[in-house]
Amino acid sequence: MDFNIKLIFSVIAIVLAIIGFVPYIALILRGQVKPHVFSWVIWGITTTIIFFAQLEAEGGVGAWPIGLSGFITIFIAILAYIKRGDVTISKLDWGFLIVALASLPLWYITNDPLWTVVILTTVDMIGFGPTFRKAYHRPFEDSRIFFIIMILRNVCSVVALEAYSVTTVLFPFCLAIGFLILLVILQHRRIALSKQAA
Repeated sequence: MDFNIKLIFSVIAIVLAIIGFVPYIALILRGQVKPHVFSWVIWGITTTIIFFAQLEAEGGVGAWPIGLSGFITIFIAILAYIKRGDVTISKLDWGFLIVALASLPLWYITNDPLWTVVILTTVDMIGFGPTFRKAYHRPFEDSRIFFIIMILRNVCSVVALEAYSVTTVLFPFCLAIGFLILLVILQHRRIALSKQAA
């Protein structure tokens, strides 16, 4: 694919990230969305590290949206903590956080972009655990539109990559799948709870 087309898809992915994150942050500030702080801490750390691994693996402009998302995700983790978005932290959530953080040093030891991405993508998927649990129990506390936009952002990120390999594709692909599963949980539970309330 032509570099200009890659650049266009990278810009589209960045615009989608901004379109998704800005209203999501506004909803957090208004208390309408309550993100689970553990998930966002894990996602912020892993996304930022994977951005650098993708750059090393010649992901080029396709890595830019991941980098932007990493830095914004760290900001959302800070906001989730400050605003105390979800204060119900279970033992299972602690387990997800401990496993994820314990896995992080492995990426440094491997010193290989492929293994870095494999390990950190696994950690990132573990990070969905607390949010999946929260989405099941309190599905009205998150934004379906945000997750739809993030799925589209990840698809555009994959198309924008300058080099296709497991190292460059695995993370955005898995992230899109994680967001899709989250979206299905939110939708299913909203319908179920609405029927119960009727």
